[in-house]
Amino acid sequence: MEKDPLAPKLPPAMAAVNSHTTEELADILNKMPLFMTDISKAGDENGENIMLDALRALQNEGTRGEVAQGFREQGNEAAKEKRWTDAKEFYSKSIAVLRSKEDKWDKPEDEAEEEKLLRQVEEASYINRALCHLELRNYRATTLDCAAVLQLHPGNVKAYYRSAMALYALDRIDESEDAAVRGLELDPENKPLQQVAAKAAERRASLERIAAKRKAEDERTRKEKLLLGTALRARQIRTRKTNQPPEMEDANIRLTPDPLSPESTLEFPTVLLYPMDAESDFIKGFSETNSIEDHLEYIFPLPWDSRKEYTIQSVDCYMDTSTGGLIKAGKKLPLLQILSGSNVEVVDELVRIYVVPTKKNKEFIAAMKARKAG
Repeated sequence: MEKDPLAPKLPPAMAAVNSHTTEELADILNKMPLFMTDISKAGDENGENIMLDALRALQNEGTRGEVAQGFREQGNEAAKEKRWTDAKEFYSKSIAVLRSKEDKWDKPEDEAEEEKLLRQVEEASYINRALCHLELRNYRATTLDCAAVLQLHPGNVKAYYRSAMALYALDRIDESEDAAVRGLELDPENKPLQQVAAKAAERRASLERIAAKRKAEDERTRKEKLLLGTALRARQIRTRKTNQPPEMEDANIRLTPDPLSPESTLEFPTVLLYPMDAESDFIKGFSETNSIEDHLEYIFPLPWDSRKEYTIQSVDCYMDTSTGGLIKAGKKLPLLQILSGSNVEVVDELVRIYVVPTKKNKEFIAAMKARKAG
């Protein structure tokens, strides 16, 4: 049968099947266990299939159209009772009869009437099975059945509606809206189509707002990184990243109070290491304007320092250099002065400061040299 040149085009979601005949589409469906309809392929690996047995039992009890119509009517009865799985199976049996390559049905008295009945039953079985799939949340199957319907009858408004509903459920919003609009071109007053079109439009607007917000956030993040990099370079602060950075949750080098203002100051996540006692303290935001002593004033006394070895006057501070050595960091100097233009580098965005009792300096330095040599 030639296609009506004035018939509406299939929605994009179904356009991929437009090049197939209804028979070819049925064969595609038949290769998927959920949609198997060809009686010659209906057996399972053991050669058993309830649908196959049912068709064979009925194939001599009427014409092909009459048998298919019988299954369709049983499907309608089950659908009325909202027994969607049962209804789906009956419609599948109806389609299997229509698609069967076997031809042992009674010969019709009127060939023209038989052809008309076959066409009506095929369209009705596909569109009704689409409803069952929709109710059972088999959304992709819904769109496939609707595609088959639109190949048979491009003006079937229910096919557009059920496709739009299934595509909406799959969050394929542009396609859902397109299917609804195409259906409304055929039936502008169709309330269900108007409703799904409105839902799709609302969802699309929501997705566009989400996308716009994400884009704005990405742009802000890009600008923040750019300004942060510029600030570090302007201050001549060395930084380096490794393949195994420490887990610091949301702690990182940042400009504060405004990450987008060049007037802001830098803050660094900082760990104070007490290597002689295997202890540490973490400072989430060490400002470039503060000194080590500023932090030691509220951290000391240390709760675990039973020997009272750690006081501001009795400790020295050290930092690693980029060449693998150590430098002594002035406790009273602003952090910026220690980091700027020196051999110290900030690794994985974390400043590391060793706090060592002065009387144990030699022991600490020897241990560090031995560790790096090994």
